Amino acid sequence: MHGQHDGPHEDDSADAVSAQAKEFSRRLTAMGQSRLAAAAQATVGGLHALIAELRPSGDEFRLAIDFLTEVGHYADARRQEWVLFADVLGVSSLIEDQNNPRPAGATPNTVAGPFYRSDVPETPLGANISRDGKGEALDVAGRVLDLDGHGLGGATVEVWQANSEGRYENQEPDRQPEFNLRGRFRADAQGRFHFRTVKPKGYTLPADGPVGQLMSALGLGLERPAHIHFRVSAEGFETLTTHIFDQSDPAIGRDAIFGVKPELMAEFRALPPDGGKRKCALDLNLVLCPQRQGKTGTSGRR
Repeated sequence: MHGQHDGPHEDDSADAVSAQAKEFSRRLTAMGQSRLAAAAQATVGGLHALIAELRPSGDEFRLAIDFLTEVGHYADARRQEWVLFADVLGVSSLIEDQNNPRPAGATPNTVAGPFYRSDVPETPLGANISRDGKGEALDVAGRVLDLDGHGLGGATVEVWQANSEGRYENQEPDRQPEFNLRGRFRADAQGRFHFRTVKPKGYTLPADGPVGQLMSALGLGLERPAHIHFRVSAEGFETLTTHIFDQSDPAIGRDAIFGVKPELMAEFRALPPDGGKRKCALDLNLVLCPQRQGKTGTSGRR
């Protein structure tokens, strides 16, 4: 950034920036009011204020443009670097919190992330979703409830997770079986569900692109603590999309996309070895809230 400037020069520059922002606002106002115009006005005003405060040099401005251009080059049908950028800035999590608030007692909503699949076939209760059998066995038992603690019979429970190496099936189609570590269950009449799987491992977000390079330059990590994704739907209730995190994971306090909430931390508790093999269990309740008027049942970014 520039070095120190004398007071009058700084004031003149700030006034010039302010004048430009005011003129932009005047032109927008002349075109009529709209939500897009309001968003543009707020964005331009904030951007001009930031520039007035930081006073970037021409070279620094070009570096910023180069970064944004490079993010665009890394965004395609298989990879969305812009979404990753929003995630690591906490923007995705903030928007989710604002658009899908949960009342006290309800399980918090989170972003779905990029690995969700809607085409997973229905799986019988008690099935093992580890289709390759690799990893430490994990027994999961849960119940879908309403805010009053009543079981929601017949609720649909979708599950997906990374394997014991921190990789999802659709990241490794040549190494993992189709639908590995994915399931779609129908809860019983009391809202209960259970299945077998393997203990997931945490992982790091892609670090080879411009967003990863920026985070590295800032000294910030891209770690995600181990977790299992759940998507739960029941007629008359808002669809819940959430994570359940392993509270013992070393990265639990530094999730790169700000998804960890106290209500979503759980114990993946150790069980007596089964035939000499390590095994653990997870017990949880997933609490839905009634569908609000004028709101569809789906929430959480796909």
